[in-house]
Amino acid sequence: MLYFRHHTGEFFMTENNPIAAMRREDRRIGDTAEIHALLARADIGFLATVSGDQPLVTPYSFWFDGKRIYFHGAKKGQSKEIMQQNPRVCFTVAERGRYLPAERAMDFSVEFASVMVFGTGRMVESQAEQIYALQGLMDKYFPHLKPETDYEPITKKDLRPTGVYAIDIETMSGKRKAAPDHPHTGRLRAFFSPEDVTE
Repeated sequence: MLYFRHHTGEFFMTENNPIAAMRREDRRIGDTAEIHALLARADIGFLATVSGDQPLVTPYSFWFDGKRIYFHGAKKGQSKEIMQQNPRVCFTVAERGRYLPAERAMDFSVEFASVMVFGTGRMVESQAEQIYALQGLMDKYFPHLKPETDYEPITKKDLRPTGVYAIDIETMSGKRKAAPDHPHTGRLRAFFSPEDVTE
């Protein structure tokens, strides 16, 4: 299994990460740029932490700046408390493609692409990094709006009630399943229009 390890701001190929190992090597995304692109465009990511023997998965809006993952929340909350006890975290995003029918029930499937990130979670203490992260979130989710033109910029006062968190990435891996076109391939029937349905 090849995966990416963060080192001096770069991700390079290395081996022997049993957690990130992948059974289907043919589905591994080997292109760093493709992994970064999926992290950049995903709307929601899922943070996995562990407190004692209890795992917790929490969804977050987030921003990937090419080196770290940033998200925000309450200054006092489960994520902060757990990361203080155990900063080791996993973060994952996924996209769904087409639903894939088949001749046999157990051969039905779905296209997807996903990224798993492993690293260390922390609360951002520097005000400069807090503003950097929050502005990155603004730019990601509201790219058509600009500070000072469309809204008041983030101030140090705004930071007082806000917890800003970072994941310093150590390793990441990507996985993808894609299939050739099939006459019955589609998405959920609830989203079909009549002309999309092929019997």
